[in-house]
Amino acid sequence: MALEESVEASRLLQSFERRFLAARALRSFPWQSLEEKLRDSSSELLLDILQKPSGDSVTLSESSAIVSHGTTGLVTWNAALYLAEWAIENPATFTHRTVLELGSGAGLTGLTICKMCHPRAYVFSDCHSLVLEQLRGNILLNGLLLESDATTPVQHPGHNTHNAESPRVTVTQLDWDIVTAPQLSAFQPDVIIAADVLYCPETVLSLVRVLQTLSACQKDRQAPDAYIAFTIRNPETCWLFTTELGKAGISWEAAPRHNQKLFPYEEHSEMEILKLML
Repeated sequence: MALEESVEASRLLQSFERRFLAARALRSFPWQSLEEKLRDSSSELLLDILQKPSGDSVTLSESSAIVSHGTTGLVTWNAALYLAEWAIENPATFTHRTVLELGSGAGLTGLTICKMCHPRAYVFSDCHSLVLEQLRGNILLNGLLLESDATTPVQHPGHNTHNAESPRVTVTQLDWDIVTAPQLSAFQPDVIIAADVLYCPETVLSLVRVLQTLSACQKDRQAPDAYIAFTIRNPETCWLFTTELGKAGISWEAAPRHNQKLFPYEEHSEMEILKLML
């Protein structure tokens, strides 16, 4: 029984830590569970909650509105949190590799990977100028070195003059509707990721076009791994994505689910990560 109580107390403590670090509203904290637990135990749990939270953290500046300045990219969405958790449990997917993120938004997933998975280089990309501005600020806020803005990142594989533990980080403007094959080819990614970008048919078609172009421009290089995370809001949109992947000759499979929940996204959200074979 003592072991069960310890596990329950640990889960409650983690719940408070996650919500505190994510600056969630106080009403979202599990106060009732805490009250019930304190009735049956000492005040040690309360003291643990009041201590400084443990572990590494990602600091973000983001909008409080879902849609702001004509974009949804200024706020973190659930699939970005979900993909970040998956990355933490699968660090070998990113370690010593060049990662290209499509539609980085506020940057939560990429910052987590940069801090926890030790990539060689990381390319954040988005198309909205305000999103890119916020991204640069969030990268610097987390103590990462930022390469000078350029259309393409440094040559790969190049000599990394930075600390071995710090990836080379680039922020680039990438409009899926006008980007060219030479521009995409220059990134030479080992891994491609995207989170919560399947929100309308037009975006789905643009994304598949970019993925098909990336697949076609590899030449003699090994094809990159690609992981697309999304919240299943509209099954028809998900069906369109997999259908268009088939038309483009891109096979896929569901990535294995991870075990540990680290971020306070909505419990009832149904999320998926697809691994694409480019």
